[in-house]
Amino acid sequence: MLKIVSFNLRCVWDGDDVNCFLNRAAGILQKISEEKPDVIGFQEVLPHVALWLKENLKDYYVVGCPRCDDLTGEQVAIAFKPDKFNLMKMDTFWLSPTPYAPGSRYPEQSICPRTCTEVVLQELSSGKILRMMNTHLDHEGSLARMLGAGQILETMDAAHFFPDAPIILVGDMNAEPDSPEMQLIASRMQNLTEGIGITYHGYMGANQCSIDYIFIKGAITGTDVKKWEDTRDGLYLSDHFPISAELTLL
Repeated sequence: MLKIVSFNLRCVWDGDDVNCFLNRAAGILQKISEEKPDVIGFQEVLPHVALWLKENLKDYYVVGCPRCDDLTGEQVAIAFKPDKFNLMKMDTFWLSPTPYAPGSRYPEQSICPRTCTEVVLQELSSGKILRMMNTHLDHEGSLARMLGAGQILETMDAAHFFPDAPIILVGDMNAEPDSPEMQLIASRMQNLTEGIGITYHGYMGANQCSIDYIFIKGAITGTDVKKWEDTRDGLYLSDHFPISAELTLL
């Protein structure tokens, strides 16, 4: 059994006031320590937060690549336990017509480049292989999200390295389950988070919505899907509820 998490950390921003990352950091570490997930897909990871993850998640190996053309800015990072997995491959590609050009994007997209991070992991106890993909789709346009989702699905299908391995796709998709872009992914993968309800809460402000997902495909099953709704000293872990699932490789 593997525990997988999708966790939008909330980009460090002065406008969060009391909910700033510095105030939430201890609660984030405490929750991860309590839950002990095997693999975590983080979104909105700025360079200094990536360093913080590497320094503080002692039981994990953290990989990712910043999204801008000068390799700065946010990344979608994946953290996994090296005592449970062997890293077979790691890849970051840009959601764009030129996926290996740093900072590239679709013309229909916002100014923010978007990426997908993939790892191929071998479970040490069983020798089984799994593929994990983590992404953060565009926040402005449905067409940009549709293009990005389609590109991720095409990349899955085009894999030459363990192409038949089960796949996990997690991320902040910035789209509700009934949107065309999410329906596209759901037509090809199982949505474990179907019916989970609100995941973006904005510290319980307005515009709450369901935009965070865990999808699976192949020889893998999932159960016990949960939202981490904890608070510590009145603070949420993020402006999104992290979501977790228990997975079994078949």
